[in-house]
Amino acid sequence: MIEEYLFRAILASLMVGTLLGLLSPLINVKGIAFLTHATFHALLFGAILGMILGLIVGNLSLIFWISLIVAIVVVITIAEMEIRGYSSDTAVGATAGIVAGLTVLGFGILYKVMASKPYFGLSESIVTYLTGEIFLITLNDLWMLVLGGIIAFAIMLAFYRDFIYLSFDPEGLESHGGNARFYLMILYFLVGAIGGLIVKTVGLITLQVLAVLPGAIALTLSRDLRGLIGLSLGITLLTQVSSVILGYLLDVPPSGLATVFLGTLYGALMVRRRLT
Repeated sequence: MIEEYLFRAILASLMVGTLLGLLSPLINVKGIAFLTHATFHALLFGAILGMILGLIVGNLSLIFWISLIVAIVVVITIAEMEIRGYSSDTAVGATAGIVAGLTVLGFGILYKVMASKPYFGLSESIVTYLTGEIFLITLNDLWMLVLGGIIAFAIMLAFYRDFIYLSFDPEGLESHGGNARFYLMILYFLVGAIGGLIVKTVGLITLQVLAVLPGAIALTLSRDLRGLIGLSLGITLLTQVSSVILGYLLDVPPSGLATVFLGTLYGALMVRRRLT
């Protein structure tokens, strides 16, 4: 009989795979892979801020909510900067640099707060956010992931075609009555929100790879939009579920296995392209 924690991990991997499988093509087509780097910094800063406030008020559930809110605020700020004429690299670089500095300051404050409070196992929380630990996901965490994932999934389905038009021809989208600013805000919101939802399962260290490589691999292999989305979903779901099962059997972190698999596959495709 399957272990309960393994069953929860498999269910979580299915939701993570679905969300990343749909989001990754958009990240690649729009050319916003660097945005996931800013999301990394935002989620780490949010987690640290949540730990500080959680220790002060005695409620560590704040970690999830504050990291989610900070990530969304940061990506929306980047979107607004782009709308005002800054290049994507400039907007991401400037914002990520500020957030990185705040993260370093936050660590210093966190150490002082921890020194004045009883031990709460915060080292485990930090490690969980950095490396991910899908086997430790609780039933409440799973419900939050599923409910939040369904909302994000519905938003992506509702605007997916508009996101594609935005990526290739924002001026044409505007000329046909579309609101490019609105769609850009929604797309960036999804990147931040999905990052916040899945970070405890995949980890900050591997989040960028898992968000970018499935779509990059699918772009290399597909010839049309349907093929791109289908391949990205298939690759991501297969990678997530198989890494959980292998991680369980080998007693190693699934997120590390998933990253190695995707990196190896993408590298092999690039070598094949150069040889042909």
